[in-house]
Amino acid sequence: MGRDAESGGMIAAQDGTSPPSRGRLGWFYGPFTAFGLTIALIVCAIDQASKLWLLNAFDLANRGIVRLTPFLDLVLTWNTGISYGLFPQESDFGRYVLLALKAAAVVVLWIWLARAETRLTALSLGLIIGGALGNAIDRVAYGAVADFVLFHITTPSFNFTWYVFNLADAAIVAGVIGLLYESLFGGYAAKAP
Repeated sequence: MGRDAESGGMIAAQDGTSPPSRGRLGWFYGPFTAFGLTIALIVCAIDQASKLWLLNAFDLANRGIVRLTPFLDLVLTWNTGISYGLFPQESDFGRYVLLALKAAAVVVLWIWLARAETRLTALSLGLIIGGALGNAIDRVAYGAVADFVLFHITTPSFNFTWYVFNLADAAIVAGVIGLLYESLFGGYAAKAP
């Protein structure tokens, strides 16, 4: 520690012995925050645009199952729970609790994003935040999350059907994979706050 010549106050040494003050916005802003939040907004916008188009223009609700490939279908389901339909909530109170949990998770992820040291961490967290926001918008607008992609493998002797998901879910999974990759193989560990 040394004396600040102008104010006479104590200043922290710049040799890494004392962490710099995060300041008022420091908890929510770091070197890759703008990049991560841009990714989040793009993911959220694409997710919402795809849902609006499928629900209103394509009218997926009245089309039933739409086969795209031998292993990929479009089918509308409404998820009132969290990932994979766990903890379904039919009451307004339950939906608000899930929404509050999602909001808290987004705040924690944003703080983590502000501390991100690499573009891959920021990209991954942006994907997760954008996916969470896209699904949160559904919960507010519809009371449930619109899921519509069904992956399946069907042969004469084997049948595998994955959960129905949406683009926000895919972004969240991609973000988690990015964080795992960086944790295992990156030069920096993807450190949570």
